[in-house]
Amino acid sequence: MFKKVLIANRGEIAVRIIRACHELGVASVAVFSEADVGTLPTRLADEAYLIGPAAPTTSYLLGERIVAVARQAGCDAIHPGYGFLAENGDFAEAVAVAGLTFIGPSPAAIRLMGSKTAARSLMQQAGVPVLPGYHARPGDNDDTLSQAAAQIGYPLLVKATAGGGGKGMRLVETASALPEALASARREAQKAFGDDTIFLEKYIARPHHIEFQVFGDSFGQIVHLFERECSIQRRHQKIIEESPSPLLDEPLRQRIAQAALAAAQAVDYVNAGTVEFLVDDQANFYFLEMNTRLQVEHPVTELVTGLDLVCWQLRVAAGERLPWLQAELTRRGHAIECRLYAEDPAHGFLPDTGPVLRLVEPAGPGLRFDTGLTEGDTITHHYDPLLAKLIVLAEDRPAAVQKMRWALQQTVVLGPTTNLPFLRALLDHPTFAQGDTATDFVERHFPAWQPALPPPDMALIATALAEMLTGPTSPAEALDALNPTADPYSPWARLGQFRLGQ
Repeated sequence: MFKKVLIANRGEIAVRIIRACHELGVASVAVFSEADVGTLPTRLADEAYLIGPAAPTTSYLLGERIVAVARQAGCDAIHPGYGFLAENGDFAEAVAVAGLTFIGPSPAAIRLMGSKTAARSLMQQAGVPVLPGYHARPGDNDDTLSQAAAQIGYPLLVKATAGGGGKGMRLVETASALPEALASARREAQKAFGDDTIFLEKYIARPHHIEFQVFGDSFGQIVHLFERECSIQRRHQKIIEESPSPLLDEPLRQRIAQAALAAAQAVDYVNAGTVEFLVDDQANFYFLEMNTRLQVEHPVTELVTGLDLVCWQLRVAAGERLPWLQAELTRRGHAIECRLYAEDPAHGFLPDTGPVLRLVEPAGPGLRFDTGLTEGDTITHHYDPLLAKLIVLAEDRPAAVQKMRWALQQTVVLGPTTNLPFLRALLDHPTFAQGDTATDFVERHFPAWQPALPPPDMALIATALAEMLTGPTSPAEALDALNPTADPYSPWARLGQFRLGQ
């Protein structure tokens, strides 16, 4: 096993990896930007090093600096987490050149699966179903792409070859809309990935988004750890994940699982990865992409299988064999994960910023709250607005849905606007309870969602608490500052009857 591991990430995933290191008796090294001074990962790690200003391009995306810190600290491995450099083949290669172990797949596998077009071609060779599409070639003009689009048929998607997270993606429903979609997708792809190469792909209306967790070791053993249902999304990004999928029957599950294994075997995959598929209403499934890293939603799989994926990432990277055959792997119960974001669902899911004044985590059997936050931390515009992940495990799906409803009611975040009320609304929707969760669920059922207004007295209490938490004032002083009238019968006067702890 490694002696010391550097975690090239921040927030909740950095905390998750640090705890796995400590469980295995491995020293941990955190890196942090100027915006993350004093945050939870820097306090939990055995050592922590400043690597640059707040912007990711001057800190967390500087691979050379991160490798230099790892060597300076005497590390023998680097774990990239997810995001930032996790799927950067050049970074993985630089780690190896420096004599360190990259805790993840090979640079070759990362590069192959990181190109949408190369991955599609490889999957076709491996016999994995892919959607009809067209790979743009150097010298292709819009006329060529228009002809290819006509052969594929509308509606279709314009997608960035190096894309992810919905960036560089455009839905095109008519031929007349194609030129503008091509131009805007190229602009966004160039800005996000430094590569404006695009391709065309047939669009499936109302698909289910199903992914299979795969895991391989350096001895040629590759297994899958079952599926996750990821169809509840906004802006092509996941909000809620669960396992098992309410869509799949056992024959379909086995067919997709075999395709996922074939995809991983095609690149001699080592360590944790995820193969993603779209499933239409006729139970046809198509390869979407492979994420050559740990997924945000990995806790769902951990809860139903009882396996610690992050510990096994470390163990496999250190040269251990996977100890299970496919037939020996089982799962139990039903798990659901909700992603808690600092964003405003009532205004296009715009990210929000500001200090976290109060954070109350739910607690109970079969409940997990993964976060890198503590009260007093400030959410900035520099990073993804993910605050925490709330995960529950119960004996079946109805029980898991009910437990998640309860857990969301017990969660409190004061400060930035969050999607907490929106998550509660999603869980309460009867269509979600039925398991009919296609990727258009949010657009179909919540096209103009607005949060319910709190009772006036509760709004006043929250305002007073915020005043107390942000300034050196007593409860009485906070109430005096808020009191706009001397009317003893006003709601403001009634608020004065409340005391902390009562």
